[in-house]
Amino acid sequence: MSESSAIAERLLENIERVVHGKTDEIKLVLSALICGGHVLLEDVPGTAKTVLARAIAQSIEEATTARVQCTPDLQPTDVTGLSVFNPKDRDFEFRPGPVFAHVLLVDEINRAMPKTQSALLEAMAEFQVTVDGVTRHLPRPFLLIATENPIEQEGTFLLPEAQLDRFFVRTALGYPDEGQELRIVEEQVAGHPLARLEPAVTIADVQELQRAAQEVYVDPLIRTWIVRLVRATRELDEVATGSSVRGSLALDRAVRAWALLDGRSYVNPEDVERLFIPVLLHRIFFTPSFLAEARDLGWRVAGDRFRARCLSLAPPPGPDLVREAPAAATA
Repeated sequence: MSESSAIAERLLENIERVVHGKTDEIKLVLSALICGGHVLLEDVPGTAKTVLARAIAQSIEEATTARVQCTPDLQPTDVTGLSVFNPKDRDFEFRPGPVFAHVLLVDEINRAMPKTQSALLEAMAEFQVTVDGVTRHLPRPFLLIATENPIEQEGTFLLPEAQLDRFFVRTALGYPDEGQELRIVEEQVAGHPLARLEPAVTIADVQELQRAAQEVYVDPLIRTWIVRLVRATRELDEVATGSSVRGSLALDRAVRAWALLDGRSYVNPEDVERLFIPVLLHRIFFTPSFLAEARDLGWRVAGDRFRARCLSLAPPPGPDLVREAPAAATA
């Protein structure tokens, strides 16, 4: 476990060479990478979303990155690739699209038509795409980072519920503070620091992180609490449709990856509370009255209040909680 923690620390520190002051947000994205999930970033332009995607790919030796700028005329084959006739060989040959990258940034995903959005579902869920009846596997690890602009909604297509549920976490990078913004400006006087970023881990190291996350200890009391928390989202009056079982699975995996990135071999109750909103909130469909309240208060405040209500229905474990893994489990 110590070797895996060292890999995670190297990866995180390397990304923070170019993305400053966003440790928790980077850890969320890396948690998705470790768990084989995908990320939805709801943020305004110019908050280092593209830089983050490129920094992750450049931090992993031999990993590739690609970017898709979504527009209403974007076709599914623009993402997945298509077969083109080769007159020299008198046959069709497949030209892979940008989805065949280890880290794919899908910018303003809600500007793409629903059929293009749905073309990403197979890639996100099965790590493969099917073109002209032929299924092709994507490189592993595969991380899709999609972005939405929360301000400008004209000419956009809402993501369907099934696709929202496919995103492992939803978060935002946000603006840096004054000191970090000054540091960014000074660093880019002589060029972008991405040009000088070197790999810190290998693809095999990332696969080791994925294996190690499975071995992070979760006390049975915490795992039971996770299930009860997710079930609580289905019982509140302000909820039209609560989180599915996929939410329970995602939260259980996310807290293990978060603990690993934090250098621990066990999960704390604080991990569950910290990840409740980014892992579960986008999987829940609220009543119009709650949505109106969220618009008045802001989603940050409304989300905190909703989490508090769920915690009142499913309180955290008591003093019987075992934080460290038993000796038999670590042997």
